[in-house]
Amino acid sequence: MNLAEYDYELPDSRIAQRPLEDRAASRMLVLYRSESRWEDRQFQDLPSYLGPGDCLTLNDSRVFPARLLGHRAGIHAQPIGKKNPRRREFLSGQAEVFLIRPVSADGRDWEALVRPGRKLGTGERVRFEAGLEAEIVGRGEFGERTIRFLAEGDLYEYFDRIGHVPLPPYIKRTDEAVDRERYQTVFAREKGSVAAPTAGLHFTGEILEACRVSGAEVAYVTLHVGLGTFQPLHAEQVEEARLHSESYRIGDESLAKIRAAQRVVAVGTTSVRTIESVWRSGEAAGQTDIFIYPGFEFRRTGALLTNFHLPRTSLLLLVCAFAGTDLTLAAYRHAVAREYRFYSYGDCMLIV
Repeated sequence: MNLAEYDYELPDSRIAQRPLEDRAASRMLVLYRSESRWEDRQFQDLPSYLGPGDCLTLNDSRVFPARLLGHRAGIHAQPIGKKNPRRREFLSGQAEVFLIRPVSADGRDWEALVRPGRKLGTGERVRFEAGLEAEIVGRGEFGERTIRFLAEGDLYEYFDRIGHVPLPPYIKRTDEAVDRERYQTVFAREKGSVAAPTAGLHFTGEILEACRVSGAEVAYVTLHVGLGTFQPLHAEQVEEARLHSESYRIGDESLAKIRAAQRVVAVGTTSVRTIESVWRSGEAAGQTDIFIYPGFEFRRTGALLTNFHLPRTSLLLLVCAFAGTDLTLAAYRHAVAREYRFYSYGDCMLIV
């Protein structure tokens, strides 16, 4: 399959730049797979689609302020003349570090993306506020860096103090105080994601309670969103693409609810990847690089609530695998024409 087949046209005006005032006020496009049709509804209608025997499954991973702004220390900068007007910029110019995940047992080494990538080579150091400093100690296949923090104490406390909410690049503004709350689900518990499991952003405590009143069980999984979820695919042939691994876990109580359910209603593509990873590996915790695209056999997922996704991405491919490519892309064209709001802070789609 060619990745170009999973493309669609979207005006920039349809990309949501801010959350709605009310989390639960989003629109919801409902796709009926067996009937190859859809209807326009509201997210607040979700509980009416649930009943006894259903298990609503949510990703409780918590986003942390993963975007750090600092300055190069100039440790490995090339010599430059003292009179050069760009000397200060060259030696101590701005640097950005986007943290992905810890990769060492002591939590001091992290996989990260950096800017400016060309100038930040192995051995260079970056200095941040609050006395935090990091050294680049390695480089990955697609430009990722391994950085080592040179500070004592709880790194997450540093991140909470000086970090920025890692809003996606299609949100054309700097993060604001409101994003600390709204780019986070109300049920987020396990810190570790660098992007929100956005289908969960629509839920309020009241909507969750209404889902329980409908007769559905509620279960939680944890998948820490990293490069495997949001990085663009690098191969034009879908079958040749590979995803980075991400850590996941399902607790015993939630696993029992998912096993017992007549229908598992997964909230978000990350919940799907977690559930399907467990049902293939038999392991309730571990690392997964599962890549779901058309032709995939779903073993436990029975319905899916998801936001609208960027073209040519693994997320869109997963939705096409679940709902069918033709139906999915036709529904996306309908959503564009009906002026749905797209992506992280946008509207959602329920596939039954």
